[in-house]
Amino acid sequence: MPVTTYLDHGATTPLRDEVAQAMEEARSEPLGNPTGSHRPAQRARRLLEEARDEVAAQLGRSPGEIVFTSGGTESANLAVFGTVLAALECRGSASLLCSAIEHPAVWESSHAVARREAVSLRLLPVDHHGVVDLNALGDALDPGVTLVSVMMANNETGVVQPLAEVVEMVREQNPACVIFTDAVQAAPFMNLAQCTSGADLVAVSAHKVGGPVGIGVLAIRAGVELAAQQLGGGQERERRSGTQNVLGAVGLATALRVAAAERVAVAARAAGLREVLADGLMGAVVDAYRTVPPDVATLPGHLHLCFPGIEREELLVALGERGICASGGSSCASGALEPSRVLIAMEVSAGLARGAIRFTLGRQTTTDEIAYVVGVVPEVVGALRHGG
Repeated sequence: MPVTTYLDHGATTPLRDEVAQAMEEARSEPLGNPTGSHRPAQRARRLLEEARDEVAAQLGRSPGEIVFTSGGTESANLAVFGTVLAALECRGSASLLCSAIEHPAVWESSHAVARREAVSLRLLPVDHHGVVDLNALGDALDPGVTLVSVMMANNETGVVQPLAEVVEMVREQNPACVIFTDAVQAAPFMNLAQCTSGADLVAVSAHKVGGPVGIGVLAIRAGVELAAQQLGGGQERERRSGTQNVLGAVGLATALRVAAAERVAVAARAAGLREVLADGLMGAVVDAYRTVPPDVATLPGHLHLCFPGIEREELLVALGERGICASGGSSCASGALEPSRVLIAMEVSAGLARGAIRFTLGRQTTTDEIAYVVGVVPEVVGALRHGG
């Protein structure tokens, strides 16, 4: 088998050694249920609250605003359903504004809740680079809007959204509106305490930043009304019932802390390697298309390309056989391939979108790996274009 060349950090990141060590130390003595009164339970509660304090510090929030969840998807669902259902209960109606490029966890929950009576949903368009249209936001912001959802950075293209401008516009035109941002992809490379400070709700997932799978956070600004979607035990200040994942919380807190300490260096290095990869592939593959120009703000580890004349799934399989791990667009439920919804919103042609591929670099990516990918991809694309 070929050596694995992992360029799919946007999907999940390898567990950090520091995280594994912290979790191992946490489980070195018995852990009880944090709601109990005996010694193992007290230890679990102490570890949980220490993790909450650390996560809060990294997000620039108070510990009471941090709600542990099972990951980014649950956090997004809680943000959307929780905000809308609380508004319905209080006012009898609700209205959502959602960018056209949101992650499926936000997109699908927004459409699902909008099927209820007295709930409306409007989609905010993006430009050809995938940046949300602020003029459209301004036009759509009326006093009845309950929730505005604009992600910090797109999971497919890596495009960073103008969240500060979104916040400023919403606060000026509709101060009572709740602002939610999905910061899952941004967490490894951006200072979340700074860039998400204006948002009322912020979603983060551990396994995108070197933490364990199965743990995430929704930061909820004090005073925001949110209807709990998971009931039964009253944990997390009755906002998310269920026995907390103490080891996961320890891992998430550690991952965020370590990532913050090395963020500047890792971001600079990833951006440099990303440009080497982009230049190499654009120069070697005829008609290769860089979906987002290099002068548009993107996460430093993201490179989204389109190779016309091939199907992305065929390309991903062929690269996988050579040990290269990357990802493509989404598929519909029937299994028939469709262009990515994000690329459609950006008005990328269907011919280009069918050959879309996302390379996402991380802290462990090496120059040798980039050189290998630059050597293999043109060969594979050429073979696929000629029916090989």
